[in-house]
Amino acid sequence: MTIQWFPGHMTKARRQIQEKLKLIDVVIELIDARLPLSSRNPMIDEILQEKPRMIVMNKADLADPEVTKQWVEYFKKEGVTAFPIDAYSGYGVKDIPNQAKLLLKEKIDRQIAKGMNPRAIRALIVGIPNVGKSTLINRLAGRNIAATGDRPGVTKGQQWIKVGSEMELLDTPGILWPKFEDQNVGYRLAVTGAIKEEILNVEDVAFFAVKYLSQYYWPQMAERFDLQKRPQDFENPDEIVEVMEAIGRKRGCIMSGGRIDLEKASLIFLRELRAGKLGRISIEAPY
Repeated sequence: MTIQWFPGHMTKARRQIQEKLKLIDVVIELIDARLPLSSRNPMIDEILQEKPRMIVMNKADLADPEVTKQWVEYFKKEGVTAFPIDAYSGYGVKDIPNQAKLLLKEKIDRQIAKGMNPRAIRALIVGIPNVGKSTLINRLAGRNIAATGDRPGVTKGQQWIKVGSEMELLDTPGILWPKFEDQNVGYRLAVTGAIKEEILNVEDVAFFAVKYLSQYYWPQMAERFDLQKRPQDFENPDEIVEVMEAIGRKRGCIMSGGRIDLEKASLIFLRELRAGKLGRISIEAPY
């Protein structure tokens, strides 16, 4: 399955970001803590050039905490400030303005030395669809000012939003890139819901997730769905289908003749996974 999704408003958003860059002091790159690399847009480096940047790993409450620690160290070695947050609960969000000040410390110090009163930091928030940008903005602003939704493509325009007196945020629509060179990236994004279900083969996506979780999170899978038989060969599609069928039986996805409705089972499995009902799970690791 080839996963491609590049709606017209995303092309417009890229152009708008480039036009606004001269107004921006710092960039907040929001990614999904469950799949930090796969949820980074490779076009962002080209678009943002040398702007000071922090990487904010959202949805950390759904990610494996040990794997998240590994990712923080990974980005540190890359010379990038990265830290986990949960925009929904507010965990870690207060660190964002402080990190922005640290990234701009030299610039702010120069302004103060010249007798200038530093203005509010202008920050640009960027990220792929459904990564939680609007939820984060509302949490930072302390009010519901940005539209939110548990689906990609909610934010369609740009708007400036004040965060107290110390920061102004520029919200932007989520931007995906035209084609995934590594199809596993597309599958990981699809597993977490960053790509609209309407354009996907949900069975393919669920099978990808089942294969990965069977390798790295089997205890959580087995407990959630009362599974008995773990695959011996993770590259054997028949064994993965057996796991998927067992999940379908557990969730009552049975058709006439006792056959399993794999599409229905796939949808149920993916929605439980996305909701964190299998526990805290990361979809990729740095090492």
